[in-house]
Amino acid sequence: MKIEKTIPSKLKYLLIIFFLLFLLVSLQNRRSRSSIATIVTVKTITITTTNHPSPPPSSVAASSDDLKIRRRYANYDAYIKRQLKKTMNPKLRKVWTTRDWDRKVKFFSSIFNELKRENLLSNSSKCLSIGARVGQEVEALRRVGVADAIGIDLVPFPPLVIKGDFHNQPFYNDTFDFEFSNVFDHVLYPEKFVAEIERTLKPNGVCILHVALSIRGDKYSANDLFSIKPLTKLFRRSELLRVRKVDGFGLDTEVLFRKKNMI
Repeated sequence: MKIEKTIPSKLKYLLIIFFLLFLLVSLQNRRSRSSIATIVTVKTITITTTNHPSPPPSSVAASSDDLKIRRRYANYDAYIKRQLKKTMNPKLRKVWTTRDWDRKVKFFSSIFNELKRENLLSNSSKCLSIGARVGQEVEALRRVGVADAIGIDLVPFPPLVIKGDFHNQPFYNDTFDFEFSNVFDHVLYPEKFVAEIERTLKPNGVCILHVALSIRGDKYSANDLFSIKPLTKLFRRSELLRVRKVDGFGLDTEVLFRKKNMI
């Protein structure tokens, strides 16, 4: 006689229910761990890009015979810290606000008055000085009658200069009629620097750069420029209006662009 061992029906159902519950709990745990990992990853990315956003790799202009990037940094923060060493140097800031102040304001005033005579700048122009340090250019603009002028720099100098990174200007598109800069040698990402100028300039807006071609910058400079050819390539949305020699405190060339009215 064959004896069959059977499991009572109730116990069988309990085992099936227990097994299903076990599977359900396991799946939920896996999903929870996955969600937490995703949240942590997203928050990490957000924090990283909020401090000092590094321009995308495509915006890094490769060195050429006419424009050479001096050195590589471990990250964008390392570059910023390097620039801050000069910007926050107390001896330099004292010189900028005392001995240099009057002569630089006088020099910039003569430049801006000439632009007004050429109808490239007016009292109603909205103006930006890029890398303005303590704001001599902004003060000069206001003295010649252009009241709506402001500067940006890594370290603010109220009321003339607000905090801002020239690789990532804190302004909307098509904001300014006129932009001026004499710090191109401190630019790490030339393509990004110029792209931000063209983004924030209004159509038909004017940009003037004072650059050094025959003189090398100081130890804080991020690049060396040997001709204006790289600039004409970088200003893709603008036309070159003028190039001339100037004596601008170690800078020898003035380059003037006008943003095209793209329709």
